[in-house]
Amino acid sequence: MTSITYAKQQLITRLCVRCGLLLMQYGAESAVVVDLSKRLGLALGMDSVECALGFNALTLTTIYNERCITTTRDTANQSINVNLLVQIQQIVNKTEASVCSEELVDITTQAFNELDKTVYPSWLVALFVGGSCAAFAFLNGGSWSITVVTFVAGMVAMLTRIFLSKQYFNPFITVIITAFIASVIGATTYYFDIGNNADIAVASSVLLLVPSFPLINSLSDILKGYINIGIGRAVFTYMLTLSAGVGIVMALLLLSIKHWGF
Repeated sequence: MTSITYAKQQLITRLCVRCGLLLMQYGAESAVVVDLSKRLGLALGMDSVECALGFNALTLTTIYNERCITTTRDTANQSINVNLLVQIQQIVNKTEASVCSEELVDITTQAFNELDKTVYPSWLVALFVGGSCAAFAFLNGGSWSITVVTFVAGMVAMLTRIFLSKQYFNPFITVIITAFIASVIGATTYYFDIGNNADIAVASSVLLLVPSFPLINSLSDILKGYINIGIGRAVFTYMLTLSAGVGIVMALLLLSIKHWGF
């Protein structure tokens, strides 16, 4: 590519921003977002690409022949999709390996348009989440009846969480309701004297609400120098944990369970 017009630079800028926003929305850590956005812009012919991240926004600047274009876009958190992140990284790698030309921008744009965003069916996700909660209950000494109750509680809770997320509920309200439902179902082991230890069922039923992936990302961001977004993600994670605690306490108060715990 011998010369890049202003219109073409605008297209490349939008493409880099799209790359960064998708990475942020689907759970990539900040270092990966910045790295892939810069690499994509350089591979498409820019002299320099600068990227700055906030908790819910991305600012990107492309420079070509001392001509600068800066844009800022807000972003919204989506469910974690590692498959999508891998596809984006493969697109960037393929773009870098190609000869820079006028057609390369169009080819890369088409590749982003054809990203596979399909996810597993809700019932299948709920089935595996319920199974993981039940496995934890069994490994912690729960009887088979405790394991079955935990499986049902985890599965119903995950279906509830998916449904509320699709209805665009506030994530904190979604977690509170999900924790409440999981705790109520798990607490039936107290009232019907099911199994050997009802505490195991209640504790294991809410494990699906542990925000492990966002917490790891927040710590990684802080350690790699992205302090602001790392702190923002950490606070969001802690608020999710607090919301889960609120839902559990509401269920225990409603059922008049005065003592719970190992």
